[in-house]
Amino acid sequence: MPKLAPEPQRDPRADRLLTPDNCVLALIDYQPGQYGTVTSSSPEEIDLNVRAVAKLATAYEVPVVLSTVGVDMGVNEGTARAILDELPGVAEIDRTGVNAWEDPEFRAAIVATGRRKVVIGGLWTEVCLTFPTLDMLAEGYEVFPVADAVGGITPVAHDRAFDRMIAAGARPVTAISFGSELMRNWARDDSDKLREVMRWYFPERDRLGLGTRPSPGPHR
Repeated sequence: MPKLAPEPQRDPRADRLLTPDNCVLALIDYQPGQYGTVTSSSPEEIDLNVRAVAKLATAYEVPVVLSTVGVDMGVNEGTARAILDELPGVAEIDRTGVNAWEDPEFRAAIVATGRRKVVIGGLWTEVCLTFPTLDMLAEGYEVFPVADAVGGITPVAHDRAFDRMIAAGARPVTAISFGSELMRNWARDDSDKLREVMRWYFPERDRLGLGTRPSPGPHR
């Protein structure tokens, strides 16, 4: 018998894995000045993956909390336009501090969703991502840093930050694993939401020269 129907769906609110109904996406400090100091990954790689995450959150109606630092102070630009364009209607929460969890407006926005699973990305890895991650973990949240959508000022800084977060209980994901976890089953009615993002994502990786596939060898 061909398998054409999806398996029974688990409770989307109580599921131990990420679903569109049980998580919130937090994106922190994806600002031009931050991109310019990252060396653990390329700006193109980070931008591709954070845009993918934003597209997925929009498609699956996952709430998004978007934050910047230093814009009201006049020292930084806001969120990169390419990311804003993927998040229609999402307002930026500006801060003065490097730890978003210490900003009352950011914290209130996360709490207001009622969701305890936080998928998070931020620049830099070792500061703007790590600090709120550690604080949220200490307060009982499950936190999922998007490893391929972030970067640090050095590879060492990025790697040690992930060591620190994982030791505290963080559970890293990647952009496409996030989408696959939301979608979960190709026979579901909403699986085309992931297909659509993938149809953009892989050609875009190729266009940017980010090496989605190894070059084919000679025919034998």
